[in-house]
Amino acid sequence: MTVTYPRKFRDRFGAREILSIVVRDREIHLMTLNRYRYSEQRACKDLTGLIERLDGHNRDLIRDLSRHIQEEARHAQWLTDLLYDLGAELNTPPGPSYIDEFERLVDDNGEVPGRDIEPEAFVIDTLAAINATEKRGCLYFGAHIWALDQATEKNAEHTQIRETIARILPEEAGHVRWGNRWLAEMARTSPRNAERVEAARRKYTAIEHAAFETSMDITFGAELRRLQHLITIAETLPLWERPRYLMEHLPRILPETQQARFAMAQIALRRDPVRFLQNFLPAMFNLNQPRAQQPERTAPEAA
Repeated sequence: MTVTYPRKFRDRFGAREILSIVVRDREIHLMTLNRYRYSEQRACKDLTGLIERLDGHNRDLIRDLSRHIQEEARHAQWLTDLLYDLGAELNTPPGPSYIDEFERLVDDNGEVPGRDIEPEAFVIDTLAAINATEKRGCLYFGAHIWALDQATEKNAEHTQIRETIARILPEEAGHVRWGNRWLAEMARTSPRNAERVEAARRKYTAIEHAAFETSMDITFGAELRRLQHLITIAETLPLWERPRYLMEHLPRILPETQQARFAMAQIALRRDPVRFLQNFLPAMFNLNQPRAQQPERTAPEAA
């Protein structure tokens, strides 16, 4: 069975590089933690929806998903308590949403098992989708701890943040192992399911990376990169589904990218007008950036 890893941002910036910058700016650091909180909280809602859609199909999976919800709720509670103690926001994070974009790109039209999709195919798709997002979360929690350990300036707040993330990381790693185990078991049930597992891994790896980049990429050329991501996802679909998928999502690219760019520019300008001119605008237009390198094919950064 193919093993997949989250790709770097723009195939250049890894999780450790990004978090090393984040931990040096308190406001961005707290915003990042709030995004973690929101994602963990939202996962409880989404996993509950999956149980309802399973509607009794696969009792073992329903039991495991219920335990998964319990752990995600605990993570959300720990992060909420942390942010509350730090006096940080507990709102919906501003800017593009990784989890919202992931769900839009999944584009399953609300199908339920036993209607337009076979129960086994639905289970495989569900597990592959969860596994792709859990890998990204595990990677970033591990990189966050590493960045805090490497920071030249440490304080009590950093210690408190590190302790909270260190409590979450083992369970997130357990979620990844759980998903890998379930997918491997499904692949062994039949040659047809083995093919489905490989196809689902390719599809949801492409979707996860597209959602990840969309939630961060507002620089010059982002529209074209979003188009390329859509084409990559469409290539994982049957030929007859590709035109509809592209026509459904193409109209979103230009207005959503412009809206995200304007929203993030407002935040940057409000924070520091001088740095907005000196750093934000050049970065947005890709000025003085290193030349892109080929994507790495190695394992993700160690936790």
